[in-house]
Amino acid sequence: MKPNRNRGGVFISVEGPDGAGKTTQLQMLQDKLEEHGLEAVMTREPGGTVIGEQIRKILLDPKFTEMTVICEVLLYSAARAQLVAEVIRPALLSGQVVLCDRFVDSSTVYQGYAGAEDPGRIKEINLWAVGGLLPDRTILLNIDAEAGLDRLRKKRQGPAPAGDRMEQKALAFHRRVQEGFLQLASQEADRFCIIDAAQDLKAVHRSIWEDVRPLLQERALIT
Repeated sequence: MKPNRNRGGVFISVEGPDGAGKTTQLQMLQDKLEEHGLEAVMTREPGGTVIGEQIRKILLDPKFTEMTVICEVLLYSAARAQLVAEVIRPALLSGQVVLCDRFVDSSTVYQGYAGAEDPGRIKEINLWAVGGLLPDRTILLNIDAEAGLDRLRKKRQGPAPAGDRMEQKALAFHRRVQEGFLQLASQEADRFCIIDAAQDLKAVHRSIWEDVRPLLQERALIT
């Protein structure tokens, strides 16, 4: 299935390695949009729906060490299909701004580039699951794999590699994730904006806003 951009509201996704600060930056962006009088729908992957949150529990449970990458691909795409049908597409059709913590690109990178399955096939499966929908803009928060994992450990206030099933994968895996995101961004430079996530929070937020604002102005959502 060929990808397509939505023709209603504005769809913005934020991607990046674990520990890049996606959730924090999405909240700051949502607050900024509210300052401009825009009510944004913020959601996450996997999850965002009752069904998706149940799938999330299975996907991220550290005890499921035997889960295959192909199983991951299908579960992520299932949760994604439900999120698009139930939350994202209706919001876009009503003209709203949708902010999503991860989307199709995460599967292409985590299960493809890092997980050693075919990235092209994974993208096709997911495009079918979401009806070809891709974000209008994807913000890639780029951070060194070790630095990102270190952030997560400090956040949990402990040296142990605690975290969900994906976060607990080997450092080499997370390095492939970072490299995969950069490779994907270079292939789709018209959709991606790469931002250095090692900067302080306010600097990262300013960079995101500088990139997103022209799109919102183009859609006549802000002046």
